[in-house]
Amino acid sequence: MVTVVRMPKMGAIMTEGIVSKWLVQEGDKVEEGMPIFEVETSKLTNEVEAEEDGVMRKILVQEGETVPCQEALAIIADEDEDISDAL
Repeated sequence: MVTVVRMPKMGAIMTEGIVSKWLVQEGDKVEEGMPIFEVETSKLTNEVEAEEDGVMRKILVQEGETVPCQEALAIIADEDEDISDAL
């Protein structure tokens, strides 16, 4: 199953966040609940967990980039799954 990882909205006034650090790299296996990146806001830094098991197939946003809430950050899917529609 293809899962698009999106910038979470972590509060009523949050409109964007900074991907401060990726905790996994492309090709790494991830499990549901595993921290995969850190997001920095004006008030705090939080780890964000994977919502599905799979492989980190594509990272779309680099560390240090500011991204609006709900913007696509990465794609998790099975190793041999076609992710072209998600790109």
